[in-house]
Amino acid sequence: MKNNVKIKLILSAALCAALMTGCPQSDDVSETETTVIPEFTEETDIIEGRKNIYLIVKNLTSSYWNVVIDGVRDAGNELDCNIFSSGSASEMQWELQSSLIDKAISEGADAIILAPNDSVNLASKVSEVYCTGVPVVLVDTVVNTENYTICYMTDNLRAGQNAAEEMIKRFEESGISDDREAYVAIQIGASTSQTINERVAGFCQYWTKNAPEKWKIIDEVKLNEGNVDYAVTCAEQLLDKYSNINGVFGTNNCSTVGFARVIKNRERKDIAVVGFDYSDEMKELIMDKDYNAATMLQRQYSMGQYAVQSALDALDGKKSGIKFVDTGVVTVNSSTISDSEIQEILSHN
Repeated sequence: MKNNVKIKLILSAALCAALMTGCPQSDDVSETETTVIPEFTEETDIIEGRKNIYLIVKNLTSSYWNVVIDGVRDAGNELDCNIFSSGSASEMQWELQSSLIDKAISEGADAIILAPNDSVNLASKVSEVYCTGVPVVLVDTVVNTENYTICYMTDNLRAGQNAAEEMIKRFEESGISDDREAYVAIQIGASTSQTINERVAGFCQYWTKNAPEKWKIIDEVKLNEGNVDYAVTCAEQLLDKYSNINGVFGTNNCSTVGFARVIKNRERKDIAVVGFDYSDEMKELIMDKDYNAATMLQRQYSMGQYAVQSALDALDGKKSGIKFVDTGVVTVNSSTISDSEIQEILSHN
């Protein structure tokens, strides 16, 4: 039977597997990343007398987060405030983000925009700063406290459901019959991100309720720690171990890029790819009719713009009373990529 018990079992297996099957990384890189606190970059002209807003993102090397930075920078120029940005090199580095928050405060931040790497471990730091009167605006991911100004993000449970719905369509369009066994592999960027956990939950819920009984999710979930090189390794390991994979689901930009690179390099046109965000790798697969790919496109540029406005509003004493704003998600595939709404969003990528 397809019921709530089965959903819970799938989620438990997925999360446990994710904690145990991360891809190996260099100890030297990890040690360096956790001890060196990067400087903040001046994203706008720094003019004395203007408000100083500090942005801290999850991964400075990610195309997704570069778009967030662009949105914050453009808003800073439009709204007449100083913008500084920094972030971690891995989505597992919540301690580094905590140190960056302290650094921002010591440098005179009037407000902080944060994309938290860890929803639990950063909650106390966010609460501490917020309770001193410094606005803390969250983007992409929420933390486990009510002590923040506002959060702009995707409704990730629904986005995960959309991804599962799209995967079912990909399977159907590939001609996979209901009575044939078919398998989906999942890769995640971080096990401590509420955003990613909700996407996995949404995907599993929709899949369990709507996919044919013989279409299954592989229990082993790979954890890449937000590193593209590891994401490629994880994708290779999954495809090598499970010869009967029909689809792969990347829960964030890094995981999706990892899958897309391997699928393209191996010319696996028989495997459907569904992921998040719009990288060059996913663009290539979507535009090539020989491949079967789709991605959940978020509005991260808008997240950044809205965040700056809310930070300034908070500094002016304006209170909206709203803690969460869903910025929405749209599905991009070969049929929808030319839609005007999607093209408008992609103009900022």
